[in-house]
Amino acid sequence: MEKFATSEEMNQNNRHSQNREKIIAAEKIFSYENLLKQYYQCRKRKRNTINAIKFEMNLENELLKLQKELETQIYNPGRSIYFVVTKPKPREIFAAGFRDRVVHHVLVDYLEPIWEPKFIDQSYSCRKKRGAHKAIEDLKKYLRIITNNHRRPAYYLQLDIRSFFMSLDKDILFALINKRVKNSKVLWLAKKIIFHDPTTNYYCKSKMSLLKLIPSHKSLFGVAKSQGLPIGNLTSQFFANVYLNEMDQFVKHQLKIKYYLRYVDDLVILSENKEELKIWRDRIDKFLQEKLKLKLHPQKQILQEVNKGINFVGGIIRMDYVLMRKRVINNLRQRLLNFNQCPITTREMLSTINSYYGQFKNCNTFHLRKKLWHKNFNELNNIFIPVDSNFSYFKIKQ
Repeated sequence: MEKFATSEEMNQNNRHSQNREKIIAAEKIFSYENLLKQYYQCRKRKRNTINAIKFEMNLENELLKLQKELETQIYNPGRSIYFVVTKPKPREIFAAGFRDRVVHHVLVDYLEPIWEPKFIDQSYSCRKKRGAHKAIEDLKKYLRIITNNHRRPAYYLQLDIRSFFMSLDKDILFALINKRVKNSKVLWLAKKIIFHDPTTNYYCKSKMSLLKLIPSHKSLFGVAKSQGLPIGNLTSQFFANVYLNEMDQFVKHQLKIKYYLRYVDDLVILSENKEELKIWRDRIDKFLQEKLKLKLHPQKQILQEVNKGINFVGGIIRMDYVLMRKRVINNLRQRLLNFNQCPITTREMLSTINSYYGQFKNCNTFHLRKKLWHKNFNELNNIFIPVDSNFSYFKIKQ
C-alpha cells in the first residue's frame, strides 16, 4: 500500500530543501553580490553611525577591498568600541565596527540554515519568529497543560548559567562548527572571529569609574584567552545558540523533559513533581561541567509553584496573563523624562519608545500604555502620535 507524506512531513522536507539550496548558493560566500546583500542587512539599524556613513560614502570600494581580504584570507577584525552599560546590571560591551559587522552577517547568514533544523523549538533568542513573544506564548500554553487549567498543582525550576559568555570555551565552540561545516572558507572565517581577542584593539568610551563596576570574572580582561565571547555582536548571539544546543539536545533526548524553555542562558522547566525537578537540575549541571565547561549559578535557582508567576523574558508570566516588570516600566519613565529635558534626534527617540512598546505588546498592558502616553510623554505629545487606539506604537506627527 502506497504511503503518503503528511502535511507536517512535507513542510519539514520543504524547509530542509530550502536550507540545502541556501547552503549551496552560499558557496559564493565572499562574492561582491553577497557582501552587498549583507551590507544592506547590516545597515538597517546602524545606518546613522559615523562608521556606517563613512562606509556608505565609498561603498563600492569598501566592499571590493573587503572581498579581496576575505578571498585571500588576510582579513583581520578591526578596532572594537568598548563601553559599560549599567542596567539592568553592569556589563561590558565590545561592539564591532561597521565593517566587521558586515562580515558577521556574512558568516551568520551561511551558518543559520545549517543549524536551524537542528535547534529545538523551545530555544528562543536570536531566531526568526522565535523571540520573547513566542517564548511567552509557549510558556503560557505549557502552564495550562501541566496544571490542567488550574485543576492540579505544578512546579517550575528556573536556572541560570554562571557567567555564560565569559565562560564559553572557544575550542569547544569551534569544534562544534567544524563538525557541521565543510566549506574551508567558512571554517577559516569562523575561526578568525571566534578566536579574535577584542581586548587587544579597542576604543574605550566609558568613564573609568564605570569600568571598575565589572568583576574580573565578568570581563574579557579577566578570563583566559581560550574562553569568552564579546557581548554585543551578532556572531556571539548566534554562537550562544550553537553552544547551548548541546544542552538542549541532552535535555530533550536524554532526560526527555517535555516542558523546557531556554532564552540565551535562562532556563525554565515545568513538572508536577518537585523532586523530579531537583534530579534534572543536578544532571544538567553535571552535563554542563563535563561537556561544555560551564556551571549553573548556585544563587540564581528558583523552585516553586507555578501559580507564583514566572519571571521570564521581561515579564511575570502566569497562564492567563502577563505582567511587565517594574524595572522595565521605570526605565521607560526615566527615558521619557530625559527626552523631555534633553531631547536627542526625533528618530532615535521614536526608536527607543517603540522598542519599549514592542515589549509591552507581550503583556497585558493596555492601561499602562495609555497612562504613560497621558502622564509621561508631556512635550513629546507634540512630536509623536499613537498609530491606533491600542497605543501599539508611535509615529512622527506630520
